[in-house]
Amino acid sequence: MSLTIRDYLNSLKGKRVAVLGLGVSNVPLVKLLLDAGISVTACDKRETADSQLEALAAQGAHLCLGKGYLDALEGHDVIFRTPGMRPDLPQLLAAVERGSVLTSEMEVFFQVCPCPIIGVTGSDGKTTTTTIIAELLKAAGHTVHLGGNIGKPLLPEVGLMAPTDFAVVELSSFQLMTMDVSPHITVVTNLAPNHLDVHKSMEEYVSAKENIFTHQGKEDLVILNTDNDITRSFIGKEQGGLMLFSRRTEPQGNAAFLRGDTIWFRDEKGERPILPKKDILLPGDHNVENYMAAIAAVNGLVPDEIIRNFAAKFSGVEHRIELVRTLNGVRYYNDSIASSPTRTMAGLKCFPEKVILIAGGYDKHIPFDVLGPAITEHVKRLILTGDTAAKIRAAVEAAPDYAPGLPAIEEYDTLAQAVAAAHAAAQNGDVVLLSPACASFDKFKNFMERGNTFKQLVQALDS
Repeated sequence: MSLTIRDYLNSLKGKRVAVLGLGVSNVPLVKLLLDAGISVTACDKRETADSQLEALAAQGAHLCLGKGYLDALEGHDVIFRTPGMRPDLPQLLAAVERGSVLTSEMEVFFQVCPCPIIGVTGSDGKTTTTTIIAELLKAAGHTVHLGGNIGKPLLPEVGLMAPTDFAVVELSSFQLMTMDVSPHITVVTNLAPNHLDVHKSMEEYVSAKENIFTHQGKEDLVILNTDNDITRSFIGKEQGGLMLFSRRTEPQGNAAFLRGDTIWFRDEKGERPILPKKDILLPGDHNVENYMAAIAAVNGLVPDEIIRNFAAKFSGVEHRIELVRTLNGVRYYNDSIASSPTRTMAGLKCFPEKVILIAGGYDKHIPFDVLGPAITEHVKRLILTGDTAAKIRAAVEAAPDYAPGLPAIEEYDTLAQAVAAAHAAAQNGDVVLLSPACASFDKFKNFMERGNTFKQLVQALDS
């Protein structure tokens, strides 16, 4: 019999548990543990407690805050790390050496989840693909639990899940680094350099992503993008079934692919057309790929007609090529989710005209050389802000097709100044696109806060 959440919580009774990093996934975890009568030390690098942490303390948590928050782990039996924290920090290695069990909210969820898990990872497109999969399953009448890196922890909900439900989970490289269980169905959308400020190398980043299917069984399925060199290299490493998707070719075997202007699907039952490109409301070829991945994941679970009806109505996820406003004939789009060069490049390709691009942000130590030529091809005016402004400017000026003023390049200290400059330069028919190609941590807590700030600034513009 599989482990239940009640079994797991009972196993922690009488033990000391530390939770490191009190963010989106771990605050609900602390509450869950406290409700079960477990002794919890809640640790965070912030110096003072806000109302949320004070509430945890009132519920019985012992708070350990400030620079030395990792130095109080001795004596704890189980340690939950936050997803973005490397598992090989000296304090964590020392704790494990002393006998502590190091885990995470997502790792425990995989141990106790009673229903099939569909997991999605990749450098770009994973949130949209995860959302499409979940919404398609819901439209077909299934009960679905959506969470993970998409912003919602699932462990607190596991007691409400039934074996006939589906858990659809977005997984980051940080979550996958130490996983020893894989989803029943996995999707890897694509891979490109990302998060190299945390990962020691590109090899480590790729290895973490590959771990999404390393622990699958013979009855499980991995879905891979053959248009991407790295994900294509995973073919042959699968432990169970393999399904491919491609926008550029028609792969052999079970696959979703583009034939003419229609997405087709092939399995052991034969080939059939599923979804014409013209019926997909979301713009861009990258969203065609997202639908291919989703179609492969829900094969046999969602009727084709439901897929077609959904694609014609689904306008996307917030902060992803999101139309904010049209003012004086100028369209303003929020693509704050674009925290890597490849993501911004995909966004630029959505528009037939050259755009006014607002870019720049936190430095994840990703090379911008591939972004330079894309900007010279698709951007009429480049407005830079954030820590990476100089690096992006250098990449554009080094591009083969760059000429002074093509595009014009400006730099500003704040997003507010950048939006004001874009507004001043834009004319009827222009597109202003926030697509930073960088993370937001230089000036914002996350990409959502950055996107919401952009939307507020755009809504405040007057003619």
